[in-house]
Amino acid sequence: MKFLAGLAALASVAVAAVVPAETRDLSIIEREANPATADSACKNGPLTRACWSDGYSIATDFDQKHPTTGKTVSYNLEITNGTCNPDGGASRICFLINGQYPGPLIEANWGDTVVVTVTNHLQTNGTAMHFHGVRQLGSCGADGVGGVTQCPIAPGQSYTYSFVASQFGTSWYHSHFSNQYGDGVVGPMVFHGPASANYDIDLGVYQLTDWYYDTAYQVAARTLNNLQSKNGPPAADNILINGTNKNAQGGGKYNYVSVTKGKKYLLRLINISVDNYIKVSLDNHPLQVISSDYVPTKPFSAQWLTIGIGQRYDVIINANQTAANYWFRAEVNTACQSANSWYGRAVWSYNGVATADPVSSSFPAISDCTEPTNILPYWVQPVPSGNFPQMAETLNVNLTGAQVVPGGDVVVVWSLNQTTLNVNWSNPTMSYLFDQNTEYPSNLGLIDTVAEGGWNYWLIQQSSGIPPIPHPIHLHGHDFFVLGQGTTTFTGSETLNWSNPPRRDTATVYGGGWLAIAFRSDNPGAWLMHCHIAWHISEGLGMQFLEQPDKITMPEKSGYDNLCSAWNSYAGGMYWPKDDSGL
Repeated sequence: MKFLAGLAALASVAVAAVVPAETRDLSIIEREANPATADSACKNGPLTRACWSDGYSIATDFDQKHPTTGKTVSYNLEITNGTCNPDGGASRICFLINGQYPGPLIEANWGDTVVVTVTNHLQTNGTAMHFHGVRQLGSCGADGVGGVTQCPIAPGQSYTYSFVASQFGTSWYHSHFSNQYGDGVVGPMVFHGPASANYDIDLGVYQLTDWYYDTAYQVAARTLNNLQSKNGPPAADNILINGTNKNAQGGGKYNYVSVTKGKKYLLRLINISVDNYIKVSLDNHPLQVISSDYVPTKPFSAQWLTIGIGQRYDVIINANQTAANYWFRAEVNTACQSANSWYGRAVWSYNGVATADPVSSSFPAISDCTEPTNILPYWVQPVPSGNFPQMAETLNVNLTGAQVVPGGDVVVVWSLNQTTLNVNWSNPTMSYLFDQNTEYPSNLGLIDTVAEGGWNYWLIQQSSGIPPIPHPIHLHGHDFFVLGQGTTTFTGSETLNWSNPPRRDTATVYGGGWLAIAFRSDNPGAWLMHCHIAWHISEGLGMQFLEQPDKITMPEKSGYDNLCSAWNSYAGGMYWPKDDSGL
């Protein structure tokens, strides 16, 4: 779907405010919390971040239980056409949420019920809203994927999503309707909870994204054209930090942060890009990592972090250096085949120091595209081991020829096991479940999972003979255990980590390499797994899996039917016909 060329809406662009500091009890508690004491009955504060509430702490097995707060937090998101100029460079048409880019913060406490009503005011686009990384336990219908869990929301229509915040940490929400999120339908999401290390102040989110002076749909079309000769996509024009940056000509403005010497700050990093891996660093200040995606980790220190698309890290920054101005750096990681015409910068200033462009020096640069291997989940859960090659479902990433548009040309697109995912917005997978129709067309890319309570083992391998591009693989409805990663073809002789592997919902298949993951069948639903490079999923690099279909909690039928009826009425005269996977 694309913008109407004659778009007239000229809405002003606002930068999303950072999340306010922790609103719970911040009084200084005289004793240090003991994270090893499971579910200690203490209050969360600067010296006791391991605590949360009676019966819940950083030591809680969050797979087994979460607080039941009885509280509902509600949000209304209104999507409109607009004009964006976030770095002072070229203005372009875009989409806004509640009149701003990025969209407003959705926040809740661990265990709250979250209700989000999305209203589509766009002129010529449908939409659907996905809440990235949210487990959606018992609420698959709220996963927000057009063509999978719902029909898209037609212009002039609204749809309400409801789910429980059964996890805690940092994430984002974004459109799951073609390449739409690259044009602005995106925003941050924070579920407050305990932490594995103490901090004084929650600074909120840092949303990191590549930015193009052309629309995402224009870039996607050029990317598909380049793919026909196995060439890469166009380079992005800039990197934004919370929706702002200076451009190559010096226009625009930096993001500014003020800190007090001696304080510790929590910063929530999110890569909301469409194409680029971004590496981040704060001059002279190591990053203490305490969470990856929605999984609390044992703290570890890093000078640079490479963040794949869709990944998140919560980090603590100790303001213990000489009072001065320091660069926060956000740059594409070229080792990940990412490309950008400029780089991201923000200015961090100690209170009492006049704000100016810093003269600080960076830590030594990193030169690889690997993810940290020392991400140890705080809650240790071994994965049942065995003969992995025999247990695993192998999914080969490849290029293939497919007819994406009915009656159109056969073009080179991405595939898994030679299947290019291509959903039907008017007949989502959820409709097959309502109708008890098991005659699924092959283009839905459906595979089954193991029986309830069993473990799924997947080996995702990039085939030889195609461009060695890393792919950030994201799983809906679950996080997963990363048993191993490699940069060559998996042979079966590799050593895998079964005892306490990294756990997250987005991990990288290295260029020319492999990714071995495991997750338990414990969340019935129709779920999506896909590469989170927007061009790749729009070109079909994903699959669906049905988990315990007879036990799926279906969405409310009349609301679902009304949504599809409105969409089908609109789709008959749709200005921009579907010309990609729909995702």
